[in-house]
Amino acid sequence: MQAVKPNWHNRSLFQGDNLEFMQSMNSESVHLIATDPPFNKGKDFHATPESLSAGASFGDRWRWEEDIQPEWLDEIHDDWPGAWTVIDMARQTYGDDLGAFLCFMAVRLMSMRRVLRNDGSIYLHCDPTASHYLKALMDAIFGPKRFRNELVWCYSGGGIPKRDYPRKHDIILRYSKSNKWTFNVERKAYKSNTQQVGKHSTYSGGKDIDLARGTPVTDWWSDVQTTTGWSPENTGYPTQKPLELYRRIIRASSNPGNIVFDPFAGCATTCVAAEAEGRQWVAADIWEGTLGVTQERLETLARPTGSGETSGLRLYPVVQRTEPLVRTDEGEISAPPLKSVFRKQSAPTMKREEMLAALIERDGLQCQGCGFVPPHKRHLEIDHKLPRSEGGSNDLDNRVLLCGPCNRAKSNTLTLTGLRKQNERDGLMVSGGP
Repeated sequence: MQAVKPNWHNRSLFQGDNLEFMQSMNSESVHLIATDPPFNKGKDFHATPESLSAGASFGDRWRWEEDIQPEWLDEIHDDWPGAWTVIDMARQTYGDDLGAFLCFMAVRLMSMRRVLRNDGSIYLHCDPTASHYLKALMDAIFGPKRFRNELVWCYSGGGIPKRDYPRKHDIILRYSKSNKWTFNVERKAYKSNTQQVGKHSTYSGGKDIDLARGTPVTDWWSDVQTTTGWSPENTGYPTQKPLELYRRIIRASSNPGNIVFDPFAGCATTCVAAEAEGRQWVAADIWEGTLGVTQERLETLARPTGSGETSGLRLYPVVQRTEPLVRTDEGEISAPPLKSVFRKQSAPTMKREEMLAALIERDGLQCQGCGFVPPHKRHLEIDHKLPRSEGGSNDLDNRVLLCGPCNRAKSNTLTLTGLRKQNERDGLMVSGGP
């Protein structure tokens, strides 16, 4: 596959809103996304005082009225209706706060999908607070057939509740972008009670195994410990994850020299893990202290214990950016399977209400798929005549109003003409329809 040249340098760190940065990155330019976003915990986090990350704090709380931008809703509703269904379901069953968190994540996952190469993978670190909703959201954005694993990272330590089982695991959702992806099998040594029998070994189950090769790592990770206060890699960052956890992810789903991206860099665990595994990396975080922590941890990585000299690892200064990039891929968006390239916008982007009014003025208050005339405009939804997956643009001339059933039937595969033909075959056209 032909690679898209990145429009940034290796070891680039963007300080600010990661969405703005991702929207300025070239499409299909990273091999692996490994990230640890907010978990929707509903509480505030603060770094350990006098630690390397001192001063770091963030609130993992979400409010629909305060945190959601109207353009996010338009983009999700119009271009990713499946994601909107997940968000709407969450609002009805759980509340607006979870809906706000999922909106925040949805627009960023949509951008992550765009910048990921077609043979790339994404690992989304979460916990049981919202992992099931994020799984449904990723199914809607990446596709349920692109789901590869639900990885369970088990750990110990911390408090023990009196009225619940201790919560001692996180979830890591692994997806590929297409039906092609990189995966390098990692093996670990068998347990000490494995008995040697000739060239192979036998354990209590009586199965022949190859002792020298070891056993493949499964989707249940209990051999990686948390970064506690006594750990030499602990920076004091409130949600820091261990390097070995992300080194394992990077080894499995990328190759040396590949580009790893973390849009929620925090204390730079993914960046340092990528450096240690010989990968390039690019990252973003809203915390202004990420740059200093990143540089300090990279210097520690290059310096053997007890020595003031750096090892053979050549370190280059981290490139910090505070402004969006300039895209060099002509602003085109790709999504497999492609039959043509998306056309550029030929007119300024319209807000949803403006586009709804313009379409009603142009076509009337009527579903253009079956001819149904609703009692109110809220019963009509905006969709594309030519689907985005087939190269359709967001221009007004490629937009159309559909009733809910027609919009779901059309999905992102049928053209407007194809939808009408299907409705005719099924006898669903309203007399006097379009």
